[in-house]
Amino acid sequence: MKDETDNFASQGEYRSSDGNISIGLTLLFVGLALGALTALLLAPKTGKQMRRTLRRKYEDARDAMEDFGDQAGDWIDKGSEWADKAKSRVAPLRKPFQR
Repeated sequence: MKDETDNFASQGEYRSSDGNISIGLTLLFVGLALGALTALLLAPKTGKQMRRTLRRKYEDARDAMEDFGDQAGDWIDKGSEWADKAKSRVAPLRKPFQR
């Protein structure tokens, strides 16, 4: 019986893959930025119009990334709260299986 509970406990471990997700998101945003810049540079506009457009798009993108960063921070905080609540609810259930 002890082997079964040890096996159950070892299978319950969670390993995060945050590194893979962050690399993927970084590459996605870099690709989006390069695609947008290429599209702007190939558009038929004068130099002055292009610089103005690039400046506006850069400012918009910077604002959007700041907003996304704030939202991501809020999601991380909320996820941590949920994880803490789940741990506190599961802890009493795990006691019968521990020796």
